[in-house]
Amino acid sequence: MTEHEHVRVAVIGSGFGGLGAAVRLRREGVTDFVVLERADSVGGTWRDNSYPGCACDVPSHLYSFSFAPNPDWPRTFSGQEHIRGYLEHVTDVFRLRPHLRLNSEVKMMTWDAERLRWDIETSSGSYSADLVVSATGPLSDPKIPDIPGLDSFPGKVFHSARWDHDYDLRGKRVAMVGTGASAIQIVPSIQPEVERLTLFQRTPPWVMPRVDRAISGAERALHRALPFTTQARRGLLWGLRELQVQAFTKRPNELGMVERLAKRNMARSIKDPALRARLTPDYRIGCKRILLSSAYYPALAQPNVDVVTSGLSEVRGSTVVGADGSTAEVDAIVFGTGFHVTDMPIADRVVGADGRTLAEAWQGGMQALRGASAAGFPNWMTIIGPNTGLGNSSMILMIESQLNYLADYVRQLDVLGGRVALDARPAAVDDWNRRVQERMKRTVWNTGGCTSWYLDANGRNTTIWPGTTTEFRTATRRVNLAEYEVVRAPAEKKTEKSQVVDA
Repeated sequence: MTEHEHVRVAVIGSGFGGLGAAVRLRREGVTDFVVLERADSVGGTWRDNSYPGCACDVPSHLYSFSFAPNPDWPRTFSGQEHIRGYLEHVTDVFRLRPHLRLNSEVKMMTWDAERLRWDIETSSGSYSADLVVSATGPLSDPKIPDIPGLDSFPGKVFHSARWDHDYDLRGKRVAMVGTGASAIQIVPSIQPEVERLTLFQRTPPWVMPRVDRAISGAERALHRALPFTTQARRGLLWGLRELQVQAFTKRPNELGMVERLAKRNMARSIKDPALRARLTPDYRIGCKRILLSSAYYPALAQPNVDVVTSGLSEVRGSTVVGADGSTAEVDAIVFGTGFHVTDMPIADRVVGADGRTLAEAWQGGMQALRGASAAGFPNWMTIIGPNTGLGNSSMILMIESQLNYLADYVRQLDVLGGRVALDARPAAVDDWNRRVQERMKRTVWNTGGCTSWYLDANGRNTTIWPGTTTEFRTATRRVNLAEYEVVRAPAEKKTEKSQVVDA
């Protein structure tokens, strides 16, 4: 155990959000900070997700920091190992390793109203910080459904984000549960090796072709020699996605043409009309994230694959049972069932000014001012907070906008001087959330006819940003002090009062 350490800023997590925050703090002249990471290395979701076929569905040059361009991406859509390598590279280039506190899982964060600081208990020791930046990310804690009989299954069980590389799937009978972004990469990767693959599908996804290719040596050399070409490539990728936003947010009916392209993609590989019907979604494309794969449908058409379209309902010994009564004998069950997004476990570990946890404050649904600040939690900010997710572009764009907000937040604290904290006013949080939810009503995510992980238990979309990345960047360029209560330490308040009396 380490001794207690006080720092100006504690960053929680070392994925894109946490490392980005660390870089931005250093560029703002803040060096008194730590990055608390529960694992033994950096990388976040790109460290945890190492399943076969794991890759990004956003082009490489857009899925990287603007301040750390990489001219050497090997493919237009990079694999997990390359993205994780990029994050290790960023850690080294920006000299972040001295700030890392690995194997330090946060157990509890409690606001000390007397000292105006956060007291943080971790698995490696205790810390305190004037400001906390929570960058744990929504895709960090796997969700496995409560399936009757699962505990007594004699075979192997694991989640896609906790892949067991010591277990050899070759020649095994495998049940794949889920048809999300991870599953459609896993299925074609393991299908040629397993004896039989049973895919449990509750809702079919819309799948578009993945136009992936190797980036030539000449292209990479050009990007190294002329850095502006990398910027131009990134700008083009960004601009095309900005143009798509209107269809998602204001005119979902325009997505019909995209649906026809997706159906054509399916028809090329799925010749059986009955299977094609079972794989065709009954909701508007874009309501759930549009998935990219040129190998998923060909894999499903193979003779050793069965598609169960009713979901997994029960496990009886080594027999998996679908909701339609169908059964299969399997040796392993792999869950590609997503993460705790709208009920992030970290929220149970953050205790605010009034003694409530963040989970309790968010019981009616997550909400944060400009996706960053929650009322009653002074000097606490979150990266990739409520309603900052995207359905068609790169989350790195949103992260960098929030880093701008973080930088100005730190500047405002400096200007105010002394022991001071900023606490988002409830009225400001409510006003921001009301405007976001009002815009959400017309979007494909709310009107498309699907149930997705974007929606919380109350059916509210607390995940997605209903606008362009340009709009969000404008909204987070500066901290508006009118939206915050300025909190002074009790001792400083008494000093100020005494000075007024003496005067």
